[in-house]
Amino acid sequence: MLDLLITHASLPDGRTGQSIAVQDGRIVEVATALAAPAHETIDAGGLLVAPPFCDPHFHMDATLSYGLPRVNQSGTLLEGIALWGELKPLLTPEALIERALAYCDWAVAKGLLAIRSHVDTSDPSLLAVDALLEVKRRVAPYLDLQLVAFPQDGVLRTAGGVDSLRRALRKGVNIVGGIPHFERTMADGAESVRLLCEIAAEEGKLVDMHCDESDDPLSRHIETLAFHTQRLGLQGRVTGSHCTSMHSMDNYYVSKLLPLIAEAGVSVIANPLINITLQGRHDSYPKRRGMTRVPELMAAGVNVGFGHDCVMDPWYGMGSGDMLEVAHMGLHVAQMTSQAGIRQSFEAVTTNAARLMHLPGYGIAPGCDASFVLLQARDAVEAIRLRAARLAVYRKGRLMARSPAATSQLFVEGRPASIAFMPARG
Repeated sequence: MLDLLITHASLPDGRTGQSIAVQDGRIVEVATALAAPAHETIDAGGLLVAPPFCDPHFHMDATLSYGLPRVNQSGTLLEGIALWGELKPLLTPEALIERALAYCDWAVAKGLLAIRSHVDTSDPSLLAVDALLEVKRRVAPYLDLQLVAFPQDGVLRTAGGVDSLRRALRKGVNIVGGIPHFERTMADGAESVRLLCEIAAEEGKLVDMHCDESDDPLSRHIETLAFHTQRLGLQGRVTGSHCTSMHSMDNYYVSKLLPLIAEAGVSVIANPLINITLQGRHDSYPKRRGMTRVPELMAAGVNVGFGHDCVMDPWYGMGSGDMLEVAHMGLHVAQMTSQAGIRQSFEAVTTNAARLMHLPGYGIAPGCDASFVLLQARDAVEAIRLRAARLAVYRKGRLMARSPAATSQLFVEGRPASIAFMPARG
């Protein structure tokens, strides 16, 4: 007797009419028209069953703090960093934990079951580190939370920055971060990349570094990151986040850079909602889009994920934890509007993100965790177009969240009429 059987499911790879058999929290079989007794059977009715959404780049220590102690009036990255500096002395563990747990609830309701959050290590008290380690412990039954030791004010620029980062790793933070473009000089930025990659190699940690979050085409720390990745044998274990300077670089240099990133096995994370908001602020017109070269990176063989980055914090006053909103913005900014491009955008918030996060047991296949989302859509394209309702969210075979289907009731000449969000296909 199976624990759960889902029938008549569509999958992101285009297969339809699939049955998904679940036993002891794992998928044991995926087949067409599978008939087997189960304690619970769900007829998906042709709707999409996808692996859970993953957010590979977030700042949970700052989330839901919008307006504290004031609002970012310029909308710039630098004012956001300054505002975070004003907020840090006012933080309490209790408030930080409360906001983070509230966001995790939002995330699960949206089918987002894995988040990689950067946590600021610049404050020597490591208050935010301790708070998010407690959050990680509390949410473990229903959400995978990865933490990155992130020296927001620059690991070399901050007194004791290296020591604070190392202490965060000893406390249980398991990924090394950095922000080379915020060091005092370009040379210091390059030195910070070398130092942080060596710490990661020494400690056996992954690397996820804010890289070149700038409109400056000469901010080229991603090249240094790729070099040290190869030098230290960290291929497949390193991620460059943002990389927005690439949208301002000349094409000749990028033609050299893309193969270097691919050869080093470095993944890249774009953050469409935030990159389009924070970058290009010093432009009049035309304004730069502010996001890295996603389709070009993908075409070069680089694994690219999309992150949410911020929700209601000093940098961004919007957001709800919906990775379909992230994918929707990403495909527009990157002009990935072909059917293939839209599907790639869906992969950027699912399989690509899971790969760079090194998530075990991820996917819709025998042997994978029985973690998935039933969406009110019939394929990935429709899911993004509609920002489809998450009808049911499962983690390791357990129901985590359920939402009603999106419906509208129209009245034509006083009589009720129906509206179809998913038009019939011939």
